[in-house]
Amino acid sequence: MRRLKVLLRTTAVRLSLLYVLLFALCAGFLVFYVTSMSESLLEQQTQDAVSAEVAQIEQVFNRSGINGLVKTLERRARQPGANLYVIASPSGDILAGNVASLAPGVFDHEGWISEPFPYQRYAEEDTKRPHVALANVLVLSNGLRVLVGRDLAEPEKFRILVRQSLMVALGVMGLGALVIWYAIGRNALRRIDRMSDASTKIMAGDLSQRLPASGTGDEFDRMSESLNAMLERIEKLNEGLRQVSDNIAHDLKTPLTRLRNKAEAALSGEDTDGAYRASLEDIIGDTDQLIRTFNALLMISRVEAGSAVAEMQEVDLTQITLDCVDLYEPVADDEGLHLSAGDLAPGVRVQGNRELISQALGNLIDNAIKYAGDGDRPTVHVTLESRENTAVLTLTDNGPGIPADKRGDVVKRFYRLDESRSKPGTGLGLSLVEAVMELHHGRLELADGEPQEGAARGLAVRMVFPLAG
Repeated sequence: MRRLKVLLRTTAVRLSLLYVLLFALCAGFLVFYVTSMSESLLEQQTQDAVSAEVAQIEQVFNRSGINGLVKTLERRARQPGANLYVIASPSGDILAGNVASLAPGVFDHEGWISEPFPYQRYAEEDTKRPHVALANVLVLSNGLRVLVGRDLAEPEKFRILVRQSLMVALGVMGLGALVIWYAIGRNALRRIDRMSDASTKIMAGDLSQRLPASGTGDEFDRMSESLNAMLERIEKLNEGLRQVSDNIAHDLKTPLTRLRNKAEAALSGEDTDGAYRASLEDIIGDTDQLIRTFNALLMISRVEAGSAVAEMQEVDLTQITLDCVDLYEPVADDEGLHLSAGDLAPGVRVQGNRELISQALGNLIDNAIKYAGDGDRPTVHVTLESRENTAVLTLTDNGPGIPADKRGDVVKRFYRLDESRSKPGTGLGLSLVEAVMELHHGRLELADGEPQEGAARGLAVRMVFPLAG
């Protein structure tokens, strides 16, 4: 009983019951309508047939008189499935025919008798169940009454047959609906139970759990897919938060320790304005680096939270690329590196945030300038092309590159290949780039660069955007 109550509270079961009820009502109405129309048609056919036969009998009487009429009726009465034939006196007494008795008042009116009346046949043992018929009464010129009628047993059998068929059909339909209803409800309840179990584990803190999906693509699957995508997003953000906490504790400990050591050295060193000033300048430099780190973290968090989505608009990716290359060309020249932009497809437009795209591309160029300068004849080349429904912005250098097994790690916050931390940086550049690409529904790809004669293979970084429109 408890299981049944639970089933009745499910939407699928309630909808199934509603559909079964509506179908039963429609089926019942249709059957009763067809039955009524069939009965009306049979009654009309009976009336037409009897009226035609009355006209024939009247012609026989006019042509052959009473003797010819009696012979004709006797002959017709002996045929299989004969109609009712009665000749009665003006007072209603039966004189001849194949009927033993009629209901009183049948002969009171001439013409068609619209209401069925009971009658009794000859040699019939069961008098408690009289037959019912419809008839037409003809009054002859000599005052005699002639009744021609048809028994309603066949229409009644038809009515009973239809009623029985209806009951059987409704019974079978009801049984089938009950089975289907139970199967649907049981399946829905089983899936809800599985989703409830998974939800309980998720609420207990296990964000790796996912709501089950059957693969049918129904509303339960669509809901599971949406919630699983949300859970995956939450898990990723939580994982990022844990990484940030760990990395902050690890990576910020060194600069904070360095700041403290410099402050102690200034206090214990020469007591002169010049020494104090030099120590303060070093401390301010380290502090600025810490501020840049926190600004980068805040920017990544803002991008991952999607707070810049409202600022999305259609932008010219070609022009953004040219502006970034022009901005970093002097920096590249100072580092002895050749930065160039070639093969830029004109007028490539994407839906995005101009400032975030510029900052992401600037981070890539800045990284390339830092690390490509280690090789011979260092170069950084930027290209932009349109492929089907995507725009591919590629930055290629001939530096040492990134090993294939490390490419998944370099996009993590604070991860740096330079474990000695000899080069300036926060280890957040590629993390920001990846967050920006996810915000733009694109992707960041790291691959080997094109091999060049006399130079290292380098690294190719691709920013893949969906085209606008």
